[in-house]
Order: sequence, then C-alpha cells, then structure tokens
Amino acid sequence: MLEAPTIAPITDEVLVQRARQRDSAAREELFQRHRGDAYRVAYRLLGDEQDALDVVQDSLLKAFSRLADFDGRGGFRFWLLRIVSNTALDCGRRRKRKHTVALDERASGPVIDDDPGRRLQQQDLRRALDEALERLSPKIRTTFVLFAELGMSYKEIAETQEVPIGTVMSRINAAREKLQAALDWNRLKGLD
Repeated sequence: MLEAPTIAPITDEVLVQRARQRDSAAREELFQRHRGDAYRVAYRLLGDEQDALDVVQDSLLKAFSRLADFDGRGGFRFWLLRIVSNTALDCGRRRKRKHTVALDERASGPVIDDDPGRRLQQQDLRRALDEALERLSPKIRTTFVLFAELGMSYKEIAETQEVPIGTVMSRINAAREKLQAALDWNRLKGLD
C-alpha cells in the first residue's frame, strides 16, 4: 500500500526569506508561531498585560522592519526574543514596574485548593517570590525568566542574549541564590 507523502512544515528560515520579500502570509505565520513566547517573556518582565501586549507589537514591528539585519544565527525565535527582552526592559525603565507575576501562575488561572491555610501559605510564598524577582537586576531577571518560564537551555539563552554560556550560568545561579535567600528570610520572619 502506498502512503501519501507528508508535507514538511515550512521552516522559519524559509518564512524569513519570504517575509523579506514582503510576503504578508509569511509574516503572519512567523507572528503566529512566536507570539506566545514573546508575550510570556514580555509579561514576566513587566508584570502588566497591556504593557506586554504593547511590547510584543513593538517588537514584531521592529523585527519585521529589520529583517535585513537578521543573519540567521541562532534562529528567528531567539533573535525575536532578544528584541522582546530589550524592548520590555526599555519599557520597564520608562514606566515604573507595576508588579511581577509569580512564575507558577499560568493563563489558565489559579489552582483551586480546598485547604484555606495552604492557600494562604501559597499566596505568601508567591508574594515573597514576586518581591524577590523585582529586586533582581534586569539582566539577571531576564535570564532567569527565559530559563524558568520558557524552559530555554543555557545555549539558547546565550544566543538570545548574545553572552557566553558561563554568563548565563552565573546569572541563573545568582538568581537562584537571591531568590532562595529572600524566601528563607521570609520563612524566618514567619516564625516570629
């Protein structure tokens, strides 16, 4: 029995070539493929839905207007996420950071728990984590968000941020230590 040939999905590289030629369908496909990751990074860095949406829109406009500058190293996704990160950090500098969303919060909403004591404890922990994230430097926070939220590898983060892998490892370690210290301090305060 003959099997029907499968059609391989169009790669980002092919879409970028088409988008450079002003192919609106290719631009739309690139947008659809990467908007979720772009939004998650912007939202995690800014903590505000509207600001994150604005950053994603601005970043995509920048990316499409600068496609001639894209050299293909690391792939379109990483290049776009670098633009998103930089745009979000610029936005955060212009507008005072409103608040940070906890890393375990998802768009689907909070997990329902029947134990009110446990819910309060989780809320306290979430609040402490949010406060600790806000105290991280923008570079360390961005690196940690790419790692913890998007699950990017050290190599992918290094390519996205154009830094050595050792720098990525150092930033993630610093973030972990500072977050752990803040959470330990919060736990000690609760024992008083």
